[in-house]
Amino acid sequence: MADKIERYEDNVTGKWYVDKKCILCSVCSEAAPKNFKEAPSGDHDFVFKQPETDEERQQSEEAMLACPVEAIGNDG
Repeated sequence: MADKIERYEDNVTGKWYVDKKCILCSVCSEAAPKNFKEAPSGDHDFVFKQPETDEERQQSEEAMLACPVEAIGNDG
């Protein structure tokens, strides 16, 4: 499970985030490209836009479930 204390600072404010366990596998950015993307540093993905629609929430949920290292959190 993701740890909000270890969340990357480049995540936008909100309940969804990526923490420092991320291995940049890009599962999240492929599953929910409207909400997750690779950081400019090239070493992790992050939430650049909080999910707003049902589709975005569903895709983000799928990304969280598919994350191999459980680096995606949802504190909602």
